[in-house]
Amino acid sequence: MKRIGIDVGGTNTDAVLLEGERILRSIKTATTADVTSGIKAALNHILEGRDGKGAGVDAIMIGTTHFTNAVIERRGLSRVAVIRIGLPAAHSIVPMQAWPEDLRVAVEGPVFLIRGGHEFDGRKIVEFDREHMRKIAQEIRDSGVGAAAITAVFSPLTAACEEEAAAILADVAPDVTVTLSSELGRIGLIERENATILNSALHALARQTVAAFEAAIADSGLTAPLYLTQNDGTVMQAAHAARYPVLCFASGPTNSMRGARMLSGLDEAIVLDVGGTTTDAGMLVGGFPREANSRVDIGGVATFFRMPDVIAVALGGGTIIDPETRKIGPTSVGYRISEKARVRGGDTLTLTDIAVRIGRMAFGNADLVADVSDHLAAHVEAWIRSRLADLVDRMKTSAADIPVIAVGGGAALVPDSLPGVARIIKVEHAGVANAIGAAMAQVSGECDQVFYGVSREEAINEAREIADARAATAGANPESIELLDVEDVPLSYIPGNPLRVRVKVVGDLALSGSRV
Repeated sequence: MKRIGIDVGGTNTDAVLLEGERILRSIKTATTADVTSGIKAALNHILEGRDGKGAGVDAIMIGTTHFTNAVIERRGLSRVAVIRIGLPAAHSIVPMQAWPEDLRVAVEGPVFLIRGGHEFDGRKIVEFDREHMRKIAQEIRDSGVGAAAITAVFSPLTAACEEEAAAILADVAPDVTVTLSSELGRIGLIERENATILNSALHALARQTVAAFEAAIADSGLTAPLYLTQNDGTVMQAAHAARYPVLCFASGPTNSMRGARMLSGLDEAIVLDVGGTTTDAGMLVGGFPREANSRVDIGGVATFFRMPDVIAVALGGGTIIDPETRKIGPTSVGYRISEKARVRGGDTLTLTDIAVRIGRMAFGNADLVADVSDHLAAHVEAWIRSRLADLVDRMKTSAADIPVIAVGGGAALVPDSLPGVARIIKVEHAGVANAIGAAMAQVSGECDQVFYGVSREEAINEAREIADARAATAGANPESIELLDVEDVPLSYIPGNPLRVRVKVVGDLALSGSRV
């Protein structure tokens, strides 16, 4: 099977062509302002030569920071009608109350609270108010808002109210796109609602982005199916990504971790992904990124859905050094490293220049940094060591030494040893580990739900069936689906012995033959 993996970062766009686990071609190019030009350039390179357009390509996987950046930078977002089903409960905190003001202004449309919802055990709070929902649908239609987010109390357990509300909205205002919180979330009303609103706010941008990716692929002469990488190290079909763009948040670091796993062969390790602007640290557990167990803030908004446990620091190849004050970062030249770095004839001293100066990296002309003093070089080297040692320490869950895999375009910045580290592993093709991770990704399915009135075995089996179905819907071959993780937690002091079960499965892509 031949697959193309592409990772669009803030500094570089990387691409690889894989056959099985063999790397046929790879390229690292600067990310372009319109994103798709960089993808076209990368595709044109890896499709040249003997492994070019005559070879069958089965799938194309793209990882992108597009959606995360849209939230952080408050651009390309749509206004969203927010519907919360739960009255007379769940009204003390109104939707979007704790959002940053500028983001709330950009996203907030009409907000509605409506009677309905369920208790944790599936009992109705009150009867769902269908007549009120029909009036709400008419208001949304007349408001001109093109997206809606529907959240009901305990909907991951019972989604009936959300589904009925969506059906009424589709009947009255068929042009409005809808996100149901039960399709995204875990238990936790406010955080689940926040993720649902963000997803709806990104719907228009997601459709445009996926269409642009598909156009770039078509222009390159390829007809293979397109997949986008998710934040758990797996992929989903492009159409699925257009519906659930929030699942692509933080996919870049997870791609790098999965690529590091393939390149090193290690299932348990810390991964340092050194880019042009930041270094992202994550932990491989069973060959997949360790997930965060607490809420995750996206652009200042609290969410609670699957996200990798990643810590980022301002340390990258483009990090700027002031030779007069010896101040290092946090600013970076980013994707302009090839024109701004001293070793490339630029006027800015960067960490890349120091790496070339001390012989750790071959890039540009080393003679152009020969005037950098040994004292300054030693100071910068000590700063890098200290920052990375602290980063590794923050990722560890025990005092035991653990291996560290260095990947990314700036992997050469990582010293050959760090305190608390068993060994530093620097792999071949480290600079395109993110694209490799995208290309080799599998498909996942997850269920995180409270079960009531059934045995533990029945609850786990039912959660497994739900997770399997979601993986198949996302594009997995049903026959290849395997259990990756299962966790069950009894909810104490509540009658009926409710059990919260989380099941995650992975499977191979369901592909039907090779394509050009």
